[in-house]
Amino acid sequence: MALTPSESDRLLLFLQGELARARRARGLRLNVPEATAYIADAVCEMARDGIDLPTVRERARHLLGRDDVMAEVPDLLSDVRVEARFNDGTRLVVVTDLWDVTHGDDTGSPTPESDLEIEIRNEAATAIAISSHIHLAEVNPRLRLDREAAFGRRLAVPAGTTVWLPAGESTTLPTTQLRGDRVVVGNTGVVEGSVDDPAVRERALAALRRCGYLDVVGGAEVNDLAQADSAVARLVADRRGTPS
Repeated sequence: MALTPSESDRLLLFLQGELARARRARGLRLNVPEATAYIADAVCEMARDGIDLPTVRERARHLLGRDDVMAEVPDLLSDVRVEARFNDGTRLVVVTDLWDVTHGDDTGSPTPESDLEIEIRNEAATAIAISSHIHLAEVNPRLRLDREAAFGRRLAVPAGTTVWLPAGESTTLPTTQLRGDRVVVGNTGVVEGSVDDPAVRERALAALRRCGYLDVVGGAEVNDLAQADSAVARLVADRRGTPS
């Protein structure tokens, strides 16, 4: 598979971020390259989730604390700069004041309180990731869940984290309401408005089902894997700008 230079750079950053996360999980304090990759990768993922630049920048400041890094790191690392792809284009994100804020118990943001658990089944042949701030009703077409119940919600996990669901397995995950102005733009492109607007909600759910997203309505399963595969193919074609 041929990758563009920017795609190759993104994969390298992801691997560096994964290494940093693994070492931090083992209780190691991060050095400068590890702390930089940890923050930069999280910034790119939050941007990919559709979060706006000011919010991404503010959340990134809370990702690591002084206790997470080697003693000399705060003196050597004053800011982190990374180009991230947002819904409205690629932007340079500069994260400053890294060590002058409090941080949460995992990624720097407190875990949001869960107020609803939703069962999700992966019907694909490979594992699928669900990132912390993706609008849950619009997740991968091959994940079967009650998308109406998931509308206007995200996983109740710390910002910047990802939950992996193995192929063929089901799990029940905690969710919470989207915060802020509760306007979703981008992702699949079917919402493009306030998740609290009944007309937007009805139109978006109908579009997802029509496109083949696996769903559960009134306890009954809607669509099959072949339709979900077609939905994935259309998404890939749309992102590449080629006909599906």
